Amino acid sequence: MLTTLAIRNIVLIDALDLAFGPGLGVLTGETGAGKSILLDALGLVLGERADSALVRAGEEQASVTASFEFEQLPVPIVQALAEAEVEIEPGEAMIVRRRVKADGGSKAWVNDQPVGVALLRQLAGSLVELHGQHDDRGLVNPRGHRALLDRFAGAEAAGVAATWDTWRTAREALASARAGIAQARADEDLLVAHLAELTAMEPETGEEATLAGTRTDMQKGEKLQGDLEDLRLVWDGSDSPLARLRSAARKLDRIAPEHPLLAEALAALDRAVIEAGEAEEKLEAAAQALTHDPLELDRIETRLFELRALARKHAVQVDDLPEVMRSLRGRLDAIEQGDADLADLERAEAAAGAAYRTAARALHDARVAAGERLDKAVAGELAPLKLDAARFRTDVRELPEERWGAGGMDAVEFLISTNPGADFAPLGKIASGGELSRFILALKVALAEQGGAATVIFDEIDRGVGGAVASAIGERLARLADGGQLLAVTHSPQVAARGGMHYLIAKSNEGTVTRTSVARLDEGGRQEEIARMLSGAEVTPEARAQADRLLERV
Repeated sequence: MLTTLAIRNIVLIDALDLAFGPGLGVLTGETGAGKSILLDALGLVLGERADSALVRAGEEQASVTASFEFEQLPVPIVQALAEAEVEIEPGEAMIVRRRVKADGGSKAWVNDQPVGVALLRQLAGSLVELHGQHDDRGLVNPRGHRALLDRFAGAEAAGVAATWDTWRTAREALASARAGIAQARADEDLLVAHLAELTAMEPETGEEATLAGTRTDMQKGEKLQGDLEDLRLVWDGSDSPLARLRSAARKLDRIAPEHPLLAEALAALDRAVIEAGEAEEKLEAAAQALTHDPLELDRIETRLFELRALARKHAVQVDDLPEVMRSLRGRLDAIEQGDADLADLERAEAAAGAAYRTAARALHDARVAAGERLDKAVAGELAPLKLDAARFRTDVRELPEERWGAGGMDAVEFLISTNPGADFAPLGKIASGGELSRFILALKVALAEQGGAATVIFDEIDRGVGGAVASAIGERLARLADGGQLLAVTHSPQVAARGGMHYLIAKSNEGTVTRTSVARLDEGGRQEEIARMLSGAEVTPEARAQADRLLERV
């Protein structure tokens, strides 16, 4: 609930510190005293637009600080603060501060941590619920009607949301599988042709490097063939160097015993013959190795060309072609397997859809039954609020299947008819300001403990009514405030008398300076203010006596 509100330099307020407590608090004062300034100031900390016109004349900036305390932070607040990475210790008050400069700039903080205005708007729905003459939020907004009806019904929408998630996942999986199979079938002829082409080639990993190396060797051999042929002419025949060495060695062998030096020369010549023979063998081996079939070179070059062309076609490296073959086989196998898998997915989707429909139908029935109970409860509140000719209806409308979702198959909207025979229409479209506020009060009473913001504010809900109707409004406001916090800006003495806390808003003039002040009244001050509200400008003894009677009755 709202515990304190500190205002600095807002329009006619230079400095104001207010403390609030649980129960019903009423704010009264003469017309034009500045009640709207308080609501504008509170609107700042709730994320409303920062208007530089709010800054008091002659000041550079204005600020509003509001403190809220909770036994336990509401879940939406916890989630919003976590997303914004704002930390609040358990049991710690939440202090929201907003500053606006005269040039229009503004900044915001939550517990002294800088935040964006968007976060304040997120928090606002769980902090303060404001109902005024031209309210377009809260109960008037149909977007929240379904959740309110569900809480009133005690219906569990989470189960429907879980079945919806399961069904949605199953539908997405089925759609994806169908699309994949359809695409595969559309490509089947092309896949078969590609696979046949690759299978005919039978590419192997590493084959490109092997073929390229062999081709290089063969091309080198072509260049060396002429030189080897010239060498062959030198080494072949009876006049070759090796033949001459052997002939010389035979002649020297006959005379070598005649002298030691001849023996040494023979030994050296024998070694030369051996070396020359080895050289001849190496040349022969090289010639043999470099000899190739021209047709084989053509075959290698053709295969390299075809492999590289296939790789370009599939936008891969040559060594990746075997993997492309495996992938194509897998896709073709998937087409055959797809029908079986599709049947399983279709069964799963049908089962998930049936589970969702069962849960959503049960929720729909609970909503319809709860709507009838809510209609009766609201109808019972209308006559005392001088709305006896009006009718209220909870419209639970089943949506077409394409609009079903986690919240079920229904749209829910609160409708009213203000005159006999008139058609039902949305709350905010046909009710006047005063009627709308009283309809909302009736709804709030009927919904009672069904949640909402920590603090509820009614701005002049009693406009244009008096007597018994005003008393009925005051009684219902007090009932709503029991166990919570409700603030009412009022012109009705019957409502003011119900307040547990009473704040008087007054405007004063000091020369050219006008100020708005707010004071919490004691019992004597309450009697005097309620008497003023009863009698007008001059407070009479009769008005004071009537004020006493009003205060005694509550």
